[in-house]
Amino acid sequence: MLASQVKGYALLTAIIVAGYASAAYLSSTLDGIRPQLSVGFADNDLDIVGSRIKGFAFGMEGLVADWYYMRSLQYIGDKILAHKDEIVDLDDLRAIEPRLLYPLLDNATSLDPNFLGAFYYGALVLPSIDGNQAISLIKKGIEHNPDAWRLYQHLGYIYWKLGKFEDAADAYELGSQKPGAPPFLRLMSGAMRTEGGSRATAREIFRQMYDGTDDPAVKITAERRLAQLNSLDERDAMDAVLAEFRTRTGRCPASLKEIMPLLIKVRLPAGNEFRLDPAGNLADPTGAPYILEADECRTTVDAKRTGLPSR
Repeated sequence: MLASQVKGYALLTAIIVAGYASAAYLSSTLDGIRPQLSVGFADNDLDIVGSRIKGFAFGMEGLVADWYYMRSLQYIGDKILAHKDEIVDLDDLRAIEPRLLYPLLDNATSLDPNFLGAFYYGALVLPSIDGNQAISLIKKGIEHNPDAWRLYQHLGYIYWKLGKFEDAADAYELGSQKPGAPPFLRLMSGAMRTEGGSRATAREIFRQMYDGTDDPAVKITAERRLAQLNSLDERDAMDAVLAEFRTRTGRCPASLKEIMPLLIKVRLPAGNEFRLDPAGNLADPTGAPYILEADECRTTVDAKRTGLPSR
């Protein structure tokens, strides 16, 4: 009897071991032949649609909306950190394939349609992923908050970002008619119709965006954009001086320090001034030294050290 039980246990053990070995072999084989999927497929689809559970969260909709919003912030941060390339272009986040950002924000704003911060964040980030999604989200915000003039400001920004200056002008004009709207919205509407693609218009958009919010994400974005515009002005001025120097001397300067005396006479837009780093080099607004490209005799930023957007 005992011998029979021992034989039975031994057979069962052998079967289990063989099963594990077969499973391990099969898993290894499948991993070897599985096609390489893009990073977007690593995301698990959301199991819950916010609009379907609204009213069934026992009065906790606002708390759940906050959770989805915080998850959207973490989601983008994790995607950037996990990206294989060292530098992520914040103007074009399609490379990190953040396909769940819109569903996360859509859930947050479906649960709490008055969650303006979530709408504002989407207006800033989604245009670099999918312009149509950005427009859809902000129009959803306007539908539920028709008197919130900042939503029209952000809609105008999205259209401007997409190069749709007439649509941007209309959005700013509609926003200017809302209660408490500042005069600059009407001015922006006119600017869009006359010089929508100009640097001066861009500077005004981001300056008003920075001054008009307490949201850290909005302020950081606007601040980076203003720094980028200032850098473009500085590089234009330096390139003009380099061209003048080259015409006069027949050569490109050995370094940018050679043209510093000539830059003293230059007046930059918005009352800005050139700056130097601790080593005495001309530096961009983030403190990274500018680089002289001798072959073309023009300036550029140090892509590895600057904190400026890449485009």
